[in-house]
Amino acid sequence: MNKIHHALGLHFHQPLDNLLTLHNSPSESWEARQILRAYERPLQFLRGREDAARLHFSFSGTLLKQLEDPAVRETFADILDIEALVKGYRNAPVEIAGNGMYHPVYPLIPEFDWDAHTESWLGIGRHLFGREWFQGFWPPEMGFCMEMIPMLARHGFRYVLVDSYYIKPKRDMRWEEMRYRPYIARQDGSEIIVIPRDRELSDAQESGIDPGWFEHELVERTKWCDWPPLVTTWTDGDNGGWFRTADWEAGFWGHFLDPTLQKYRRGELAYQPVHIPEYLDRFPPTEEVEVHRGAWNTGDHWGGDFMQWTGSLLQKKGLDEIRLASRYYRRVTRLYESVADQLDDPDELKGDLLQAYDSLLRGETSCHFYWGSAWVPKAFDCIEETYRLLDSARDRLEAVRDRETRADSG
Repeated sequence: MNKIHHALGLHFHQPLDNLLTLHNSPSESWEARQILRAYERPLQFLRGREDAARLHFSFSGTLLKQLEDPAVRETFADILDIEALVKGYRNAPVEIAGNGMYHPVYPLIPEFDWDAHTESWLGIGRHLFGREWFQGFWPPEMGFCMEMIPMLARHGFRYVLVDSYYIKPKRDMRWEEMRYRPYIARQDGSEIIVIPRDRELSDAQESGIDPGWFEHELVERTKWCDWPPLVTTWTDGDNGGWFRTADWEAGFWGHFLDPTLQKYRRGELAYQPVHIPEYLDRFPPTEEVEVHRGAWNTGDHWGGDFMQWTGSLLQKKGLDEIRLASRYYRRVTRLYESVADQLDDPDELKGDLLQAYDSLLRGETSCHFYWGSAWVPKAFDCIEETYRLLDSARDRLEAVRDRETRADSG
C-alpha cells in the first residue's frame, strides 16, 4: 500500500488597519485579542513537536503590514510581544507561502498590477521572515487562472495551491484520484507545479474535525491511488471559535492535531504529515494539466464564477473603476517617462506616482468586494485618492511637455 501524505496549511489574513479598528471599538476590542492569540497558538503548539509537525502558513501582506506597524505593536504590548511572534515564525521549521501585498483576487484585477502585489509581498516577507525564497504561493481567496503562471515563475515560485474543483487533466482520470497528486501547468512558455487542495476536507478542517474521522476519510478517498497520494488541506486559521478558542482541548490544536501527532509518533497513523517541498523532492510531478479560472468556495458561492466578489452591480462597478484607474496610472506613468529628463525635481513627481499606485493597489483588496456592496465604497475612496494624485501629476507633466514643445517649435 502506498503511504498517504498529508500537507496541512493555514491562511492568516486581516483587512488593512483591522486590528486597530477592532481595538478602538468598545464592543469589538476582545476580537482583536482573540485574533492575535490565534497567531501565537501555532508557535506554542510546535514547541516539543518539531519532530512530527509539518505545517504550512500563508500571511496576507495587509496582515504583515499590521504586525510590522509600531503602533500595532505598542497597542497590543500588554497581551502579546508581536516582534517576538514574528521572530518565532522566522525561526520555526514551517513552510511559509507567498501571497499578494493587498490580498487581491488576482484574476479580477488588471494583469498589469499582479507583479506589484507579488513583489511588494516578497519584500515584506523577506524582511520579516528572513527567507530569500518562498517555494509556494497561496493565491488570495484561492483566485487563480492560467495567465498567472508566467508571473509566478518570474518571481521564483515552485508551486501554487489551486482548488481541486478546477483541475482539468489531459487524460481520463477518476475524480477520486485526481485531487491527490501534484501536476505541471504551462502557460506562454512558463511552468509551475500545481497542488490541488481537497475542498471538502478543507471545509471540515475549518469548521471542526475529529481526528479518527479524518484518518478514515484519507484512507477511503485515496484507496484508488496507485502512487503515494498527497492530500492537501488549507483553510483560514484565524477565523471562528475552532481556531480562536482559549480552551485547548476544544480547539483545532488540542482536539485534532495533538492526538493526531501522538498517534503518528507511535507509528499507528495511517498517513504521514509532510511539507510540500519534501514531497515534491521525493515524488516530482510528471503529468500536465490545465486549471480552470476560479476561487475557493465561500458560505454563499462555489467560487467558479467569482460571484462572492462580483455578484452585485456595485461590486462590478468597483472593479470596472479599478481597471480604468490602472489604465490611467499607466498613461500618466508613460507621460512621466517621456519628460522625466526635463523635470526640475523628478523624484518628487515619481513619489506622487508611487503614492497614487499604492492607493490603487489598496483599493484592489479582496475585502472591499467580499461583503457584497457594503465595503465597495472603501475601494472608491482609494480610487478617488489615486485620481487626485494622478490628475495633479498629469497637469504638471503636461505643462512641462507643452513648454518643451513650444521651445522646439520656436
